[in-house]
Amino acid sequence: METSGEVATEMGSGIAPGSVVDISDIEVIAPNFKKRLSGVTSTIVQLIPVQRAKGQKIAVLGPGLPSHLPHIRYADLPALWSPPSGRRARVWHARRNIEMLPGLFMRDVLRMPLKLLFTSAAQRTHSAWTRFLISKMDAVVATSARSGSYLKMPYKVVHHGVDLDLFRPSGPSDPSSPADGFGKHLIGCFGRVRHQKGTDLFVRALIELLPSYPEWTGVVCGRVTPDNKVFGDALKADVAMSGLTDRILFMGEVDDIKPWYRRLSLYVAPSRNEGFGLTPLEAMASGTAVVASDAGAYSEMIVEGETGSVVPAGDYTALRDALRTYFENPALARQQGWSGREHVRVAFAIEKEANNLAEIYETLLETRP
Repeated sequence: METSGEVATEMGSGIAPGSVVDISDIEVIAPNFKKRLSGVTSTIVQLIPVQRAKGQKIAVLGPGLPSHLPHIRYADLPALWSPPSGRRARVWHARRNIEMLPGLFMRDVLRMPLKLLFTSAAQRTHSAWTRFLISKMDAVVATSARSGSYLKMPYKVVHHGVDLDLFRPSGPSDPSSPADGFGKHLIGCFGRVRHQKGTDLFVRALIELLPSYPEWTGVVCGRVTPDNKVFGDALKADVAMSGLTDRILFMGEVDDIKPWYRRLSLYVAPSRNEGFGLTPLEAMASGTAVVASDAGAYSEMIVEGETGSVVPAGDYTALRDALRTYFENPALARQQGWSGREHVRVAFAIEKEANNLAEIYETLLETRP
């Protein structure tokens, strides 16, 4: 699941003393057993503070999470034999196989009073091992209808949401954008630079289109991992050969992606394959129109012709033609950008995600193990 967290979220590996909470008061545990930053980790980082603000008694467990989140320690786990006051169990909310497995061990072997919840974002047929683990869950959430279609048991769709205070259009008091000198109209593609994300499709389209549209500039923000260095270098070489090195810019990782969203006239998410993918929502929340492939949950986020456009994944011609529509009519991009902000506010605010999960937690907490 690609998110802006993969571009700009600063993660901490330690736990500040003040962030450790009393497990006796915790009703929901959100384990994170993958230290390396991922879309799942970014979801936890953004969602937990909202859940806590809404009164949910939730804490995280595991490495790679910032110290401002409420943590419990591994040494606290024996306390799980005693449910919190007024409850018959706790909820163990897993998002990966490595988090489902210890939940099963604690519930079924150690006989701890736990209810197991799994969130699935994958859009592929699960392995036999994953299917087995999922079958043992007490409840399952799918982040999109497409993700749910790969599950073999009942599930509830809970879309991810975005923080509308963090991701918002530019305001008069905002400092200068880091891209203010990049031309009148900026088109961007954010996330790790690799084939799966379709970065090559984006660059190829710009190489073909930009010579005819001098007011537009393209920007790629995101990390090139060592295993994708050849891929990234080839893209830069293609840009150099086209003579567009001053109009197709590779920025690498940036410290804060939010001002870049605000500066864009159009955001592009050309993934060939995706889990959920938050970047189109972050762009729309920032008042920016979006062209995206139909990978992941993108087609469930975008209202065709109102907040942007969706094209078949991997279809270069469809992507290029969709971009040309906005290059020829920047006013359309502005109009759809404002419509996108309202669409996200109604359907994809992070508070809605927190509320939907709270209902599931409450159902599990009220059920006798």
